[in-house]
Amino acid sequence: MTSRLKISSFFDGGNIDVIDATEPDNIRVNIPKDTHSDFYQWFYFRLQGGMGEQCVIRFENAADAAFAEGWEGYQAVASYDRENWFRVPTEYINGVLEITHTPEQDSVYYAYFAPYSYERHLDMVAWAASYEDCITHHIGETAEGRDITMLEISKTQGLAKNIWIIARQHPGETMAEWFIEGLLERLFDESHPMARALLDQCRFYVVPNMNPDGAAHGNLRVNSKGVNLNREWKRATEDRSPEVLAVQKKMSETGVDLFLDIHGDETLPVNFVDGCEGVPNFDQRMADMEAIFDDIFTEVSPDFQSEIGYEKVRYGEETLTVASKWVGNTYRCLSLTLEMPFKDNQNLPDDVVGWSPERSKILGADVLYPIYHVINSEHMKGD
Repeated sequence: MTSRLKISSFFDGGNIDVIDATEPDNIRVNIPKDTHSDFYQWFYFRLQGGMGEQCVIRFENAADAAFAEGWEGYQAVASYDRENWFRVPTEYINGVLEITHTPEQDSVYYAYFAPYSYERHLDMVAWAASYEDCITHHIGETAEGRDITMLEISKTQGLAKNIWIIARQHPGETMAEWFIEGLLERLFDESHPMARALLDQCRFYVVPNMNPDGAAHGNLRVNSKGVNLNREWKRATEDRSPEVLAVQKKMSETGVDLFLDIHGDETLPVNFVDGCEGVPNFDQRMADMEAIFDDIFTEVSPDFQSEIGYEKVRYGEETLTVASKWVGNTYRCLSLTLEMPFKDNQNLPDDVVGWSPERSKILGADVLYPIYHVINSEHMKGD
């Protein structure tokens, strides 16, 4: 008898291996490894034929995922229309990740986090380019020939602070591009005083997706060469990491006064930033700017906090291979990695959607407040 269940992932960002999908209450799958890499954790697939039945999906290789500790307390996301994503009951038991869900429709999608498709990326770039304050720049190509696009946004033609923001070095961290979408929506809101003030003072350089190859492949961490871009900043090459090389070249032309690298963290259920303490050029000025950023962001957004984060100087000899460390050390500027959770924000939980695209977008919009305060602090005067 042929099973009426069908699991597919042959689409942008899709990623799953089916072991057995004969019975709805015992669907067995594995998460494939990233391209030319042993990393894996991102999954995204479609289930058909399970409407009205309790479906139990078991990820049998979850224990060996890149961040297996991230499964604890994690809830997968699902969607019927790929627009509205909600959390579904998920448990991690004896090394197996298990989703239990009764679909209300014949077709349902499951994912590690709400995907951000390449089509949506192209739509966002086209939408941004429709504003007179935005210029799109082709700064390079990936190994597979996809465009690396940078948005330059400003209202001034004169001297300005150069604000660099990049996202999705790790392609499975899709909340990062949702964050960029919210940031851009706020920047292009001509009635918003914060956006108007910043565009008069600053020139924003935004790379919404640093790793379009990895995103298309459904990778968690690496590009199509199997390279973790966030360990390439001290040693980027055209062969291994053209994405990083393209951005570094453009940075050398513009200079950098403030840098944000937007990510998602698999394990910690909070939003936080990681600074440059421990890099050779770290000084009191940089420390003070980090403190201003933390304090202002905490004040304006209940979704942000500074109590929980990474341990200081955690990268050891690899420190200057990390984007925010390399940029901060090279340009002696405020340079931060901003992390959002794959789980929920434990300080302000939402049982239905957890941490979500909408909340990522709001955080992206609100980041303009700490940027504004840093830019206008005494530490930036005279730069």
